[in-house]
Amino acid sequence: MDKAKNFVAEKIAHVQKPEATISKVDLSSVHRDRVEYSAKVSVNNPYGHPLPVCEVSYTLKSDGREIAKGTMADPGSLKASGTTELIVPVGVPHSIIVSLVKDVAKDWDIDYELQVGLTIDLPVIGNFTIPLNTKGEVKLPTLSDCF
Repeated sequence: MDKAKNFVAEKIAHVQKPEATISKVDLSSVHRDRVEYSAKVSVNNPYGHPLPVCEVSYTLKSDGREIAKGTMADPGSLKASGTTELIVPVGVPHSIIVSLVKDVAKDWDIDYELQVGLTIDLPVIGNFTIPLNTKGEVKLPTLSDCF
């Protein structure tokens, strides 16, 4: 029985899996209650058939603390044998941005760390999560962005 488990585990370890990267994070829109940023996630599907994306979860941190967390509703599917671009919306309440005054006052941007978990349904294997992580700076909206 152990030999069978090891054999299956070894075969699954060598199965091609989709690969993903976060290419950029930008200011998307300004709402009455929040600022929305968008994270562009590129996912390469090596299979000749579409793969359903079960869930995209995200956590946005700044100055070591969590400022936004959530999941993307209905992420869709990855196209067969190609790259799919997913835009993950990340909403940050204005009250959180105001609490980051120390960082914001210096250069009118937020130093961030974005963690994304991309859960895909792989045939035979089941749900497989690709963990992604990126750090950078994103500008805060100015008055011209609001009007």
